[in-house]
Amino acid sequence: MQELTHYLNGAHVKGTSGRFADVMNPATGEVQARVPLANGAEMAQAVAYAQAAQPAWAATNPQRRARVLMKFVALLNRDMDKLAEALSREHGKTLPDAAGDVQRGLEVVEYCIGAPELLKGEFTDSAGPGIDMYSMRQALGVTAGITPFNFPAMIPMWMFAPAIACGNAFILKPSERDPSVPLMLAELMEEAGLPKGILQVVNGDKEAVDAILHDEVIQSVGFVGSTPIAEYIYATGCANGKRVQCFGGAKNHMIIMPDADMDQAADALVGAGFGAAGERCMAISVAVPVGDETADRLIEKLVPRIEKLKVGPYTAGKDVDYGPVVTAAAKANIERLVQTGIDQGAELVVDGRDFKLQGYEDGFFVGPHLFDRATKDMDIYKYEIFGPVLTCVRAQTYEEALGLAMDHEYGNGTAIFTRDGDAARDFANRINIGMVGVNVPIPVPLAYHTFGGWKKSVFGDLNQHGPDAFKFYTRTKTVTARWPSGIKEGGEFSIPVME
Repeated sequence: MQELTHYLNGAHVKGTSGRFADVMNPATGEVQARVPLANGAEMAQAVAYAQAAQPAWAATNPQRRARVLMKFVALLNRDMDKLAEALSREHGKTLPDAAGDVQRGLEVVEYCIGAPELLKGEFTDSAGPGIDMYSMRQALGVTAGITPFNFPAMIPMWMFAPAIACGNAFILKPSERDPSVPLMLAELMEEAGLPKGILQVVNGDKEAVDAILHDEVIQSVGFVGSTPIAEYIYATGCANGKRVQCFGGAKNHMIIMPDADMDQAADALVGAGFGAAGERCMAISVAVPVGDETADRLIEKLVPRIEKLKVGPYTAGKDVDYGPVVTAAAKANIERLVQTGIDQGAELVVDGRDFKLQGYEDGFFVGPHLFDRATKDMDIYKYEIFGPVLTCVRAQTYEEALGLAMDHEYGNGTAIFTRDGDAARDFANRINIGMVGVNVPIPVPLAYHTFGGWKKSVFGDLNQHGPDAFKFYTRTKTVTARWPSGIKEGGEFSIPVME
């Protein structure tokens, strides 16, 4: 069985803690590798390497740092198929979805190539008599990121690319469920010319996380995952004087107005609700049709589309719609919540509970589910299911639909489908959610805008990627300079006397 490693100071290093986690093949339910779980001493060694390497990297001019990222983009494109296959093997995503995971990370790297422009400071000439003022953006030092299983390529690149472009060293603690791609990314960064010690991968669990949070050298921490853990990391990191940004759970609503193109809305819901087996923080998990007639038309369109979904392993071809969920525990939790929905009175219109895939009976496959006539007091509405389950909550008016999304504790993403510009504009202006789609079901901003939710979906005041990333990974230093008159007037040959 393959034993994975950490990646420290430019080399693959075996774990020394004696603790390991199993890396599963979600399609078969078999253990395919073991990953070491770092202890505090191993994390401290990674920090020491990073601390030693970072000053020289920060002193490298931004244009030269950007050239490393340029080369990295070329290597990502070269190895796209290899990265996608490794990602699919450990996560379970289809190959096109895995390639998309890499691509959306690559786009942030491309944005970070603009670091020379993005790191420019400000200058004021003659702020006072003979006084100039200017500001500089300077690197924090050693930074760290704790990333989730569901985007093992994209989210690490969302963090380490801007951090490194700004002149920091970065320690990545990826999910122990699918750690191979992060290790591959570290190798590619060094092949692109990154000095050893600037990007390191330390695999681990809570012990490694706590080591990051309590290490005095680490200046900032980024996290993406569940809200309870986000709250813990944010509170602990801030208490230890670190700059922290944490992104938590979601329950994303899509409002369907009576005038919407119902075929377009149904297609959008199926893709946004069931893609990646629903294991996306921007998945649409709640459909809110306005009016019973709209709801009936929507359900009529959804049912045949959902029933035709092809579920299977990534090896079954590119026409597979989604694969397994990541672990047996995730599958069990989804099934528990589905049963709760039934018990609490929601109407299960598409029942995927009996789904079995011949030859893959031990895999973590979950059939697609569609609930109708759910209410906001039900568990399937209140909690993030993170699986292939779409819940329809009927609203009688636009205001009721708007209120559902606004009253929910999560505020990551939302969408409205309508032909009415006034309704769309009102929705976009009033909704208390961070990312809004108008006839776009998954409104993930492009790399040059920022990504971030509101309410209990985020902890911190700066978003991911875009301009906010360069603010997060730098400190602003402001200099006020005054120079006395020098020799520009010529030499003085008489003895100076006091006036």
